[in-house]
Amino acid sequence: MFAEYSASELTAIFAMQGFAGLILFSVLVLMALGLAIIFGQMGVINMAHGEFMILGAYITYLTSNVFAEYLPSLFVGYFFVAMVLAFGVTFLLGMAVEWGLIRFLYKRPLDTLLATWGLSLILQQLYRTIFGAREVGVSLPDWMMGSYALTDIIEVPINGIFVMILTLVIALSVYWLMYRSGWGRQVRAVVQNRPMASAVGINTEKVDRVTFGLGCGIAGIAGSAFTMVGSTGPTSGQLYIVDTFLVVVFGGAQSLLGTIASAFSISQAQSTMEFFLSGSMAKVLTLLFVVGILMLRPQGLFAMKIRH
Repeated sequence: MFAEYSASELTAIFAMQGFAGLILFSVLVLMALGLAIIFGQMGVINMAHGEFMILGAYITYLTSNVFAEYLPSLFVGYFFVAMVLAFGVTFLLGMAVEWGLIRFLYKRPLDTLLATWGLSLILQQLYRTIFGAREVGVSLPDWMMGSYALTDIIEVPINGIFVMILTLVIALSVYWLMYRSGWGRQVRAVVQNRPMASAVGINTEKVDRVTFGLGCGIAGIAGSAFTMVGSTGPTSGQLYIVDTFLVVVFGGAQSLLGTIASAFSISQAQSTMEFFLSGSMAKVLTLLFVVGILMLRPQGLFAMKIRH
């Protein structure tokens, strides 16, 4: 497999695929952070998580069109507006879904799986009706175009660098929110002992609603980032939902550090193997490796101790 390449070519291949893996890692981390909050903190299996991501992508697409048509002089900064709108809309929709559907299904994981799977089908058809079945892409501002040459044969796209920086900022923000803020302490108190948290005055229903909304909002931001590296279609979210669940379970459902470490491992493995093997074979080998690790360590790479 490697014999037909020289040492310098292999170095360049591993470097380029490693960077491509970092871009995939960025999207997976943004998706998985939202899912880790929903699944890890609330125990809800949200099969519509990919559709929340695609909603954020469509909002970014619409925002780019509005700026290009009516505010061309401000087009250079449209993405930041789109990202805020994507977060706001998906956050509010997530809170509405929790209020109208999820709150009746707590402690019934299979029911949440079926209900959110049905919601994902509804959202897919809604996107298909509004935006059409064809995939759409956004126009990037000039400062995101092009690539940066690391060496004579290794180049990295500027929009990929931007996505990675965005991921780092969001990950640090989530860490601060979950482990350094008062609201994060309330969330962890509810996770560890819901009756006691309620007894000391924490509004557990509000914590659940905001937590679900936050997870969906982060998925919306992931959708904005996704438009930088791929085209958007009604079913695009389904391409990432399995990998995202894999990342969360492999890393440890209640560990943000585990989520990041798992996303890095899976994205790098898939990106490198896809160059030498087919994409489907790369996914199969990655899945087999993860299943093997989970057989030895069912709680995932990292696990948080929970009081019952």
